[in-house]
Amino acid sequence: MSVIDELGLPPLPEPLPRPIIDNHTHLASTHGYSGLPVAEALELAASVGVTRVIEVGCDVADARFAVDLAGRDPRVRAAVAIHPNDAARLVASAGEAALEEALAVIEGLVPSEVVVAVGETGLDYFRTRDAAGQAVQEMSFRRHIEWAKRHGRTLMIHDRDAHADILRVLDDAGVPERVVMHCFSGDVDFARQCVERGFWLSYPGVVTFGSAGSLREALAVTPRDRILIETDAPYLTPKPCRGKANAPYLLPHTARFVAAELGVDVGEFCDLVVANTFAAYGKWGHDA
Repeated sequence: MSVIDELGLPPLPEPLPRPIIDNHTHLASTHGYSGLPVAEALELAASVGVTRVIEVGCDVADARFAVDLAGRDPRVRAAVAIHPNDAARLVASAGEAALEEALAVIEGLVPSEVVVAVGETGLDYFRTRDAAGQAVQEMSFRRHIEWAKRHGRTLMIHDRDAHADILRVLDDAGVPERVVMHCFSGDVDFARQCVERGFWLSYPGVVTFGSAGSLREALAVTPRDRILIETDAPYLTPKPCRGKANAPYLLPHTARFVAAELGVDVGEFCDLVVANTFAAYGKWGHDA
């Protein structure tokens, strides 16, 4: 019995005709959520054409894990940050000193040669609704922006129900050279505002949902050279596996859907995503 069958996970999709990259995933969280071991997750992904991933650490423990994994596996690169919701919760539960300690650890990880991005950082007004928590998020966000600029790293942004304030803070603090809107969730107007600033927009499995018409409209106005896709595993599983645990090996579902939406060949779309990923984060891997 395969690990997929043992864990009750979705079946392997048809392999992609050419390699592609998962721009944002959480292998550590995927293991905790579904039981899928990290090594198996990477092998399953590779078997269907997902040959590289960016492992995102949103707290101290997961950031350290991401850096360690990327240091051991050339298919992986790391992004490190304190997630905005974690920043607010940490101050509420343990005080400002606890957040400062966590931020210091993340700052120390940013210069690592396997870290390609500072993130995911930003603002989340869906889970953090109180003014005090949102102020903490903004303070943390500004610190992450400064690190990205100082160390020449891509800024990977988490934005939930905070579009206007994301742009306000970025415009005020100064936009880093490379910015990726992780799990893009805006409409056409917001997409255009992001593209005008030179951002890449990373589309998750949500784009496949029947209710995501506004997201597909945003995709349609996103320049081809600014499009990325991601799993954000273990969540946001694309159709036809919606409702089950996500993992990088399911990215082909999103790839095929987006290629069809754009009216391009799937293989050409894979090449596009790889080129865009390298432009956004730099090249890595055995053949880079």
